[in-house]
Amino acid sequence: QVQLVESGGGLVQAGGSLRLSCAVSGGTISSYNMGWFRQAPGKEREAVGVFSRSGISTYVADSVKGRFTFSRDNAKNTMYLQMNNLKPEDTAVYYCAARTIYFSTTSGQYDYWGQGTQVTVSS
Repeated sequence: QVQLVESGGGLVQAGGSLRLSCAVSGGTISSYNMGWFRQAPGKEREAVGVFSRSGISTYVADSVKGRFTFSRDNAKNTMYLQMNNLKPEDTAVYYCAARTIYFSTTSGQYDYWGQGTQVTVSS
């Protein structure tokens, strides 16, 4: 059974930084299309950054381009989300997710999810 565990969330002032981690167990991270999603109160879950297992297909939300960077360490079976210059509108629960087939930015098509980690950005 594939399990994903996020960590690294917290409370930060606007302009600050946080680094989220997503540790994968029960499967090899390089075998999956992986994504970071977020859900703010009263809003739908949205894709922040999505990456195909081949690395050929990628998606990064316009709202985070230039501020968020994404990386993956296959040896540690972990992916990361470095968030810089955070804004209050980045406040949300952040999730990592894995999909076994086909690249997709649609959250409902993902097979495995972490429990989520809260990111709160104060103004």
